[in-house]
Amino acid sequence: MPLLKASEIREMSPEEREEKLKRLKDDLMHERGQAAMGGAPASPGKIKALRKNIARIKTVNREAKE
Repeated sequence: MPLLKASEIREMSPEEREEKLKRLKDDLMHERGQAAMGGAPASPGKIKALRKNIARIKTVNREAKE
């Protein structure tokens, strides 16, 4: 899971950002579910990357509303 750059996120339309945020949250829920069941993570840094991407999108959304 590559990290999204803030500039890439700012180029997205608000609808695209909301859709991306929804997909990232779904992915995060899936990854956390696998970790809770004791499954070995396919890529150990994926949960951290998902959380960072979600935070970046939320930050850009908040900046756009101001």
